[in-house]
Amino acid sequence: MKAFSGKALFLDRSDINTDEIIPARYLTEITKDALKPHLLEDLNLPGFDPERDIAGKSVLITRANFGCGSSREHAPWALEVNDIHLVIAESFARIFRQNMFNCGMMAVELEKAEIDRLFAEFSGKETWVETDLAQSRFTVSADGQRGEFRFAVSEFDRALVESGGWLEYADLHY
Repeated sequence: MKAFSGKALFLDRSDINTDEIIPARYLTEITKDALKPHLLEDLNLPGFDPERDIAGKSVLITRANFGCGSSREHAPWALEVNDIHLVIAESFARIFRQNMFNCGMMAVELEKAEIDRLFAEFSGKETWVETDLAQSRFTVSADGQRGEFRFAVSEFDRALVESGGWLEYADLHY
């Protein structure tokens, strides 16, 4: 099972699409590693520099409709190869969300008020997210502040995560 805890990267924008996650010009690459340096390189977000801001982060926190656009698996792969295994958002494009779980990663939705709280209290700080999958809870901390957030994951998606992804799940169950 992948790790779902670590430092957070905040992207304060809705509707970040798969072309911004990994530009289409890299879809001909034949390895996941080849995608690594190109994660979010076309994202237009004031103050964001992918070369400076991604390194060392393993949790992404963003707004609504993350992963919209085309249904490519390359977007979760680009996150995975950069050790970002957890994305927390208000909502996700349906296919992107399922591609995350199929890769053994987590795309977790929180209510808008909780996302707003995360941005208000923790964005702009060195923020750590600790995930307790068994209790369906995140503990978020920075600068002495701490918050707990409950989340829901379907039993099937939880099984995909615990197995390491769809292929590993299928190997165990079919």
